[in-house]
Amino acid sequence: MADTAWIERFHGLNSLPDTVKAQLVAESAVIKVPSGTAVFGPGAVPDNLLFLLNGRVRVQQTSESGRDIVLYRVEAGESCVLTTACLLAHEPYSAEGVTETEVTAVAIPRGAFDRLMASSKEFREFVLTAYARRITDLFRVIDDVAFGRIDVRLAGRLLSLASDKDELATTHSQLATELGTAREVISRVLNDFQKRGFVAQSRGKITLLDRANLSRLAESA
Repeated sequence: MADTAWIERFHGLNSLPDTVKAQLVAESAVIKVPSGTAVFGPGAVPDNLLFLLNGRVRVQQTSESGRDIVLYRVEAGESCVLTTACLLAHEPYSAEGVTETEVTAVAIPRGAFDRLMASSKEFREFVLTAYARRITDLFRVIDDVAFGRIDVRLAGRLLSLASDKDELATTHSQLATELGTAREVISRVLNDFQKRGFVAQSRGKITLLDRANLSRLAESA
């Protein structure tokens, strides 16, 4: 990319000095990644920090018992906090990142990241602010898994995943991964939702029938 236009897509980067913006552009590369691609995994050491221009990446972790949980998603205009942490600590990943859509991203090589963290107060503040914000989100995930009612969490996640649509293409296993629980637990709660008229179920699809009651349940936490 020949100019700094992409920097304006990231809150905080647009306040960088022109010299730092020019350095970012000179040392970065725009990449495209197909949907369903693992962009990183446990044990791998990051080579780049990715700033997403378009698309979405799901970051999930597998427990020792083999149960998966979605930690967070990286959306357009964001970077991955786990990658930031691994770059700062020079540690390998402990989780997996998978593209849920085709992704266009700007890749900042480790060398450029290290130099900018050391030399640019503005870049350092941008990275650490985004890091702190996402860490707060991760604490909410921990709190939900440890203490949250599964029916409340599932109602909220159905509404979030469906967005403005009424039909959601997903399985009980995928929802269990979203919430870090067992598929049987999701099946039991969804069957209860169906009896109450909140949703309808068919193979690989859930239809939201009563958004109002789902919203009330999700907000009852």
